[in-house]
Amino acid sequence: DYHCHLPPDHIAVNHQFENLTQVWLNGDHYKWRAMRTLGISENFITGNASDREKFAQWAYTVPYTMRNPLYHWTHLELLRYFGIGSLLNPQTADKIYDETATLLKSNDFAVQQLIKKMNVEVICTTDDPADSLEHHIHIHNNPFGTKILPSFRPDKAYNVENPDKFNQYLKLLGQRTNLEIKSFTHLLEALHNRIEYFHQHGCRLSDHGLEYIPWQEPGSLLNPEKIFLKICGNHLLTPSEIVSFKYAVLIELCRMYHAKGWTQQFHLGALRNTNSRMMATLGPDTGFDSIGDFQQGVSLARFLNELDRTNQLTKTILYNLNPADNEVMATMAGNFNDGTVRGKIQFGSAWWFLDQKDGMEKQLNALSNLGLLSCFIGMLTDSRSFMSFPRHEYFRRILCNLIGKDVENGELPADEKWLGQIAADICYYNAKNYFGF
Repeated sequence: DYHCHLPPDHIAVNHQFENLTQVWLNGDHYKWRAMRTLGISENFITGNASDREKFAQWAYTVPYTMRNPLYHWTHLELLRYFGIGSLLNPQTADKIYDETATLLKSNDFAVQQLIKKMNVEVICTTDDPADSLEHHIHIHNNPFGTKILPSFRPDKAYNVENPDKFNQYLKLLGQRTNLEIKSFTHLLEALHNRIEYFHQHGCRLSDHGLEYIPWQEPGSLLNPEKIFLKICGNHLLTPSEIVSFKYAVLIELCRMYHAKGWTQQFHLGALRNTNSRMMATLGPDTGFDSIGDFQQGVSLARFLNELDRTNQLTKTILYNLNPADNEVMATMAGNFNDGTVRGKIQFGSAWWFLDQKDGMEKQLNALSNLGLLSCFIGMLTDSRSFMSFPRHEYFRRILCNLIGKDVENGELPADEKWLGQIAADICYYNAKNYFGF
């Protein structure tokens, strides 16, 4: 599971959840969106209602999620973790809540055991450069059978739309690196320092959440040192200055990743925090984001080419949120595969709103039509929940069903050994070989 948002502190202390509300509903904005759509009060979602009351409202919601992946995930997780084959609804809610609460309180259902129950070999969390990685260090010193590795997520180091927040982050990063960050050069030095530190603690991936890749022609770029000084004065930047600064930081980061042999990931196309009223009430990552319709192709091509031009383009995974851009991403990957690494540039798995049967099939079809599905590194959870690993099974079923239909149609030979190996490669071996964990 090479990209997720699981909290390392929970893994380090082998946290024990008391009930399904805590492990299922807390922090899960997928479920929150469904409940709000059904007209359920926020009190039962992020409010002060009891855990049992919140679960009862989710049980009421589940039957109405039919044809949404939440319906499949809910019942697959009940079955795989708890052996419960009953449908969740208001009539079964209390029994399921009590039965699972009893199990969750046993040692066999602590966080590390939940991970081992799903046979997870490697988990890559998502970590800010200023993170101490103390929990990763603790897990490394107290192994339990699954590798838990950090990933480098430096978004706060170039998100300069809010100068006050950026300056606060510079202080935190400076404290972590024992540097007084007073220039653009100092910022790059601090980030390089943290990359070295992360590398020492097993990190081999970076990740970036962007609406689109920033790009300006090198000759038209504004001076990042001057922009940095403007930010330090708490002055708002112009759109052109924001793009120039993001590009300047990101291109240097990518060169650093190449030097360390890391893989870089780009999650592109999310339109975040669209509801200002709810943002002010609940904060970010609470279920008010959507697919964005940004232009992706030109800036992405030029950015990757700038790195490739000097042979500093490392292994790269491109995740796309707008299905209209599937073919753009699939063909973009092919532009920069150079024969040095199998599947060096990847069109990543269907992400976020596309993480469902139709979205996965569209991503798999675009990749099949325009690239090599056989080189794909497959699925990840991208989840904050310790009960999301059945999503890998969900993916495997969709992939194998797609291939099986081609066999039924006479479009592929009925060679189970060959096709089975291709499916196994996509679901496991390609990622294992690609990352080399």
